[in-house]
Amino acid sequence: MTENKHTVKILLTEEQINKRIMEVSLQIQRDFSDKDPLIISILKGSFIFSSDLIRHLNPLYKIDFIVAKSYIGTESSGSVKIIADVKSEIKGKDILFIDDIADTGVTTSFLRKEFLSRGAKSVKVCVLLNKQSRRFVDTIVEYSCFDIPNEFVVGYGLDYNDLYRGLPYVGILSQEK
Repeated sequence: MTENKHTVKILLTEEQINKRIMEVSLQIQRDFSDKDPLIISILKGSFIFSSDLIRHLNPLYKIDFIVAKSYIGTESSGSVKIIADVKSEIKGKDILFIDDIADTGVTTSFLRKEFLSRGAKSVKVCVLLNKQSRRFVDTIVEYSCFDIPNEFVVGYGLDYNDLYRGLPYVGILSQEK
């Protein structure tokens, strides 16, 4: 068993998250009502959020996955590496990326440019958490469930070294002294 030297203080409850996902899903449904989007979940962090959000969207929307990494521990590396790419055709598609958090803006900005260069018709981004105070790359986030303070958060898919993803809430991680 791993020794835990962290505490997690609840920032967003499971109930708050579920309510906000329902609200954002309605906005996405309206915006994509006349489109046939390809939804791309950015793994690993967004898998719980994506799953909950997708259940509220049109079941005929196509879904794919990408694994992109820009973090090492609690810090952004400043660059994005695609570990596993999508299998779907991108050319001419309206893309909706689902991610856990827009933090520095590096991943969101990189993927938007990358998929537009691959011929996507449009690219929009939906995130569970938006941390504007940490941005050092300009990026657009069309759908955001929550704006959060500059704290390192875990739970609801977000991790610290692959730990804490399974928490049903979002919490602030702190090191015990």
